[in-house]
Amino acid sequence: MHKKAIICGGSQGIGKAISLELLSKGYSVLAISRSEPDLKDFKTVEGVNTENRFRHLQIDLNSSSLVSSAIQEECRLNGPYSVLINNSGGPLPGSIMQATPDAFRKAFEQHVIANQILVQAVVPSMKSQCFGRIINIISTSVKQPLPGLGVSNTIRAAVANWSKTLSRELAPFGITVNNVLPGATLTSRLKQIIENKANTEQKSVSAIEAEMLSEIPTGRFAKPEEIASVVSFLCSEAASYITGINLPVDGGRTLSL
Repeated sequence: MHKKAIICGGSQGIGKAISLELLSKGYSVLAISRSEPDLKDFKTVEGVNTENRFRHLQIDLNSSSLVSSAIQEECRLNGPYSVLINNSGGPLPGSIMQATPDAFRKAFEQHVIANQILVQAVVPSMKSQCFGRIINIISTSVKQPLPGLGVSNTIRAAVANWSKTLSRELAPFGITVNNVLPGATLTSRLKQIIENKANTEQKSVSAIEAEMLSEIPTGRFAKPEEIASVVSFLCSEAASYITGINLPVDGGRTLSL
């Protein structure tokens, strides 16, 4: 098996944590993101020089034509890849009634269309290896819609159903497709959500944080590294019989089974 992974949004937040986790497991990583990463963060992982195993492709997942041409060329020159992590920043928070049609179109392009393009590029080489891992980082909102995230709730559910459909088509080829559903995680995205809610409800940031923490049985927000550890397991041989699932990593917050 070629231990090579493509990680979308791999230069910051949860995506960065996944990049570092897979580098520590011996993978070569291609991180895709809109912004340039701080390369020094990826040079040494757990005392091991990983600089020659980390590369970056700067591209906006909102541009389907650019994503298509770039990823096809990447797979031709540097494939095959055995792991694809679909991870992209969520749509702006806000009520669904205030969301514009363009907000839905942009989110659909960035999440569903980009995911489809990436999958179509990497799956042929996964089939040739009889091994593949496709993991989508989405949201617990696919099990329980979250207040104030109208567009996100809608698009995340679309990704979840796309993924379930895909998992059944690819299972005979040794390719698993799963969704990881992070709860409230210490990233810039969480900060944005908290600040937006504070402004909307005219409350302090600390008050909103306290309200959110009161809903989490473990009493704390997740660290990005905790999400990355779950992803690492799903990438492994040990997870070969797990496919088509939505796995919450949320400290017990989600009320549904």
